[in-house]
Amino acid sequence: MTEGLRVEVDGPIAILTLDRPEALNALTVPVKVALRESLESIAEDRAIRAVILTGAGRAFCAGQDLAERERPDAAPLEVEVRERYNPIIRALRSMGQPVIAAVNGVAAGAGASLALACDLRIAAEGARFMLAFGRIGLVPDSGASWFLPRLLGTAKAAELALLDDPVNAADALRLGLVSKVVPADELMTEARAMAQRLADGAPLAIALTKQALERSLSIDLDEALDGEAKLQGIAGASADHAEGLAAFREKRPPRFEGL
Repeated sequence: MTEGLRVEVDGPIAILTLDRPEALNALTVPVKVALRESLESIAEDRAIRAVILTGAGRAFCAGQDLAERERPDAAPLEVEVRERYNPIIRALRSMGQPVIAAVNGVAAGAGASLALACDLRIAAEGARFMLAFGRIGLVPDSGASWFLPRLLGTAKAAELALLDDPVNAADALRLGLVSKVVPADELMTEARAMAQRLADGAPLAIALTKQALERSLSIDLDEALDGEAKLQGIAGASADHAEGLAAFREKRPPRFEGL
């Protein structure tokens, strides 16, 4: 375990907990490095089939630790974004396992970006999302300017990015930013239940579905149709597909192995 990040593996589910509650889980260089390395390691572990990202205490993540930015040896912001933040976002988006953000409290700045980069988001009733970059004279980073228009549409994305208004859990659900809002004491139970449903699915098919969804955002319909055919060819030749058919015929739950 790296200070500031807890990694727990429970069967097929990995739980990553940002663990600096006294600083609202603000991100330091060691935490960013540990998070990237953990995601990259999990991506290579076929035994792990779903991931939950959450925060300790009353916050999900308050974004960059601003005290760290005031140190004389702090890297220029462009370097920090390119070398620390961007690799985390790329790891989240490229890994085959689905990632659930269990947003337990405020998700601000790059913390909001982390939640947006996950495949699914569920929130505690007291959770809030806010970009907050403009409040300190910065622009949205870590993928926020890419994710928000795709999740909310351009008009709402501009409102959130330019005005920096917070979005509470109820509004996040209404806008489609999260898929479920639950009482705080039920958040991890719900997240684990969702992760288990994903872990019970066919790992190869889930990974290929993530690829198709990601690619669909930058291609036209014909390219999407062609891509679906190619991915379906891969999935259709898998042992998991054969197992799924056998389970259907035998009226039993499938036992997918990711093969």
